[in-house]
Amino acid sequence: MNTPTNIFPFVILKAGREKSVLKRHLWIFSGAVLGVSRDLVDGEVVEVLSTERKFLAMGHFQNGSICIRIFSFSRINPDNDFWREQLLNAVSKRRFLDLPNDNTDSCRLVHGESDMMPGLIVDIYNSTAVIQAHSVGMFSLLPTIADCLSDIFGDKLTAIYSKSGATIKQSEDNPLKDSFLKGDTESTVIKENNMKFIVDFVNGQKTGFFLDQRDNRQLLSRYSRGKSVLNVFGYTGAFSVAALIGGASKVVTVDVSQSAIDTAEKNIKLNFGDCCGHTCVTADAFEFLTNCKEKFDIVVLDPPAFAKHTDAKNNAMKAYRRLNALGLKVLNKHGLLFTFSCSQVIQKPDFLTAIYNAAGDSGRQISIIHQLHQAADHPINIFHPETEYLKGMVVMTD
Repeated sequence: MNTPTNIFPFVILKAGREKSVLKRHLWIFSGAVLGVSRDLVDGEVVEVLSTERKFLAMGHFQNGSICIRIFSFSRINPDNDFWREQLLNAVSKRRFLDLPNDNTDSCRLVHGESDMMPGLIVDIYNSTAVIQAHSVGMFSLLPTIADCLSDIFGDKLTAIYSKSGATIKQSEDNPLKDSFLKGDTESTVIKENNMKFIVDFVNGQKTGFFLDQRDNRQLLSRYSRGKSVLNVFGYTGAFSVAALIGGASKVVTVDVSQSAIDTAEKNIKLNFGDCCGHTCVTADAFEFLTNCKEKFDIVVLDPPAFAKHTDAKNNAMKAYRRLNALGLKVLNKHGLLFTFSCSQVIQKPDFLTAIYNAAGDSGRQISIIHQLHQAADHPINIFHPETEYLKGMVVMTD
């Protein structure tokens, strides 16, 4: 029987609650905890023990629903060398996937739980790394992560930006500020499948750009020749650029944010100059689709998460149903709907149900052409289904 080493504080689980850990799920919820060896501080490394005091895993503790995020199922010393090896492993996996490459200079280097660094996101944008911590434990490691990244990439990495202000719980008297850990540049131009995009990682959503849609943009490009395309929730216009690269005859980009529309227009000009058959509209997506009299050959619906917590799931399902019904109504015969959900609490069967109901509401007969998910550099941990957050479908109308 393994016994506590006393090097790290330990957490004891209730009887039977070790089953998820033995199945290699990386989250332990507060309701599973029987007791702790002492008072714990957010971000502390802890050992996880069964009721019988058998060692199970090591992770970061944090007060909240998810109280432990596991980073090892072995007893290890999580020092700088350990985290450097974790990063090197992530780099090796991306290089095996040929990312980055001559045509695509940006990728997700660390995808949290899928890379056994739960709560950590690292996106590489050309020569800039943007780091986002979703746990106090990972946030406390940011200087170490930055040093390791600098060591691994050397002169190829000119800037490292920490963007965790929106993802770490803050105290009112000590607000967390995003900051550069290396270098100083507010934006950069990246290359994705030879398309160019401006990435404003300081002011943009998430880490600045949605790298997870890379393969899906490529698929849209493949179907766009000679087609009219409506890109709703267009954000920086990445799907619009992909459609135009593919030979679309007309593209309309819709977003409620004027700053997003401004960036989309810059991205269009960056790739095509001043004349390319593209129009931007600043409008609420639901209002635009409700009032739209025009029909399109392809409609792209890539909304922000409608549900971030399970208590919002019911309203989110209604929103996805309504949105997709509106999208189907503005499609031409044999039109294609590219539709997505990035809401983690909306599972694949839920999303399929929303599309099924939307088809009924719209009176359109549809067929599923493709089922889509996030790009390969956002891998899905088979033991941690929450890492599969992006669901997508391409459906065709009769």
